[in-house]
Amino acid sequence: MINDRNACIVLNMISGIGYARYTALVRRFGSPAMVLNASTQELAEIKGIGNMLAKAVSSWRNTVDLAGELETAERCGINIYTIEDGDYPEVLRQLNDPPLVLYVRGRLPDFSCNSVSIVGSRRLSAYGDRMARHFAADAVMANWKVISGLAFGVDAAAHQATLENGGVTVGVLGGGLLRIHPQEHVPLASEIVEKNGALISEYPLNFPVSRQSFPRRNRIVAALSQATVVIEAGLDSGALITAKLALEQGKTVFALPGRVDEPQAAGCNTLIRDCGAKLAMSFRDVLNEFEFLPGMAPVPNGPAMPDFPAEPTDKKLLFNSNEETICRALTVNGPATLDELAVRTAMVPGTLSGTLMALEIRDLIVKSPAGVYSLK
Repeated sequence: MINDRNACIVLNMISGIGYARYTALVRRFGSPAMVLNASTQELAEIKGIGNMLAKAVSSWRNTVDLAGELETAERCGINIYTIEDGDYPEVLRQLNDPPLVLYVRGRLPDFSCNSVSIVGSRRLSAYGDRMARHFAADAVMANWKVISGLAFGVDAAAHQATLENGGVTVGVLGGGLLRIHPQEHVPLASEIVEKNGALISEYPLNFPVSRQSFPRRNRIVAALSQATVVIEAGLDSGALITAKLALEQGKTVFALPGRVDEPQAAGCNTLIRDCGAKLAMSFRDVLNEFEFLPGMAPVPNGPAMPDFPAEPTDKKLLFNSNEETICRALTVNGPATLDELAVRTAMVPGTLSGTLMALEIRDLIVKSPAGVYSLK
């Protein structure tokens, strides 16, 4: 007899079965496995099922290749989480209509904190591209994960900038994991997985994308994040769906303002004016909205906290080796320019600039208009 976990996978592969109907069926028959053992007549008696869907469920062995789905997933290194599993992501279980099944290639990160969705137009301007990359890079520096939809435009820019800056990013797909869309982003999808991120889909492995699947995908993008940032969006942009779903979920939504005569800014301006989104000019606006700063909380078995006698504080700070080197240089020798710090620390320019940005985002150092860095 089929077990409940596999029965859940089967039901997810039958068109027309979503969370509401799944719940009604399980409530009536007692378990997912018992649903698949019910007769067409018994199934059709359930409100909202109907004869056609009842027949599809009762004859599932003729149309659903469960063994092939499981074998393909194992061969491709794809993990399957069902709503019946204890390790199913809790943030998704809290949705009104959670995915019955989650297909995951890569490593699922902890979504309970420090996750931000960065979304926007597929037809972004040079400004939108620059801002998407800027926000994603700053999110990485602040130790936040970046969630997006692997689409053209803002999504791709956010994923790419996250990877370029050594961060973790998750792509939520509008089709099966064997149907990467757009095909041009197959290399990007592979890089996401290779660099400790993940690709996620609620759809069976070979499910094709459609106009209906993308809006449903957006509720997962919103649910995996504490905050959603809309970079650039027209009034018909799918990013507005993500933003409104995030607001309905009680999440904080940020939008970058734009020129009132620019169509690509109309969606963001409307979110700010009419929908309760917060205006964002930098990722610091996201950080300031929360009561904690990412990376500031102690972690179990973490490194010992450095001692900086010249900066007494009751904050519990954790530093990596580069951050500690810079802070000690500023403590011992006082404020310095970028060039002076390069000499004092012997760090390569790229590493030095990135580390300084991270410390600025964490509000630990300040840069004067003259370009002099000092401890805050």
